[in-house]
Amino acid sequence: MRRLAIFAVAVVFLFTSISIATAKGPQNAKMGPKGPSVVDVAIAVNSEGPFAGAFDTLIAAVLAADPAVLEFLTGNGQRTVFAPTDDAFADLGLDETNVGDLDQEFLTDVLLYHVARGRRYAEDVVASERIRMLDFGFLFQDGGVLTDNLGREANIIVTDVEAANGIIHAIDAVVLPYLP
Repeated sequence: MRRLAIFAVAVVFLFTSISIATAKGPQNAKMGPKGPSVVDVAIAVNSEGPFAGAFDTLIAAVLAADPAVLEFLTGNGQRTVFAPTDDAFADLGLDETNVGDLDQEFLTDVLLYHVARGRRYAEDVVASERIRMLDFGFLFQDGGVLTDNLGREANIIVTDVEAANGIIHAIDAVVLPYLP
């Protein structure tokens, strides 16, 4: 009888452990890829090397936007990010000190308009006439030049910066889904 009780406790413990591990599974999946995310890579590229300090405004924008943007960019799944440089934001009068002053919903929409699902290397991007973005339709592409919903153009200036959960291409203008 005592062995049966010990066995029963062991079975309950085992099933409880499995249930807890299963319950934590989806949370762990949200924690991100095995390796640096597109955000981690952007921060690293911005920290040292030839592009040190070139993405301060983009990083500040991601932090000022809806937290779901950061969660998506650091999560699992593949994505392609068209990353505007600080000079691109400066053309709109924005820098890391004032980008957070934008309406958060508009800033979130703008950032999501810079992201496409899937890992698209440069040859895939230039082979496409249009790229479906997360929100607000498409970016149109012709010879490495992206055109947004407002007819504004952005040149792809750096390609194929890899991360565990996607790829980054730097662009020289902020693409806009609509006017604020």
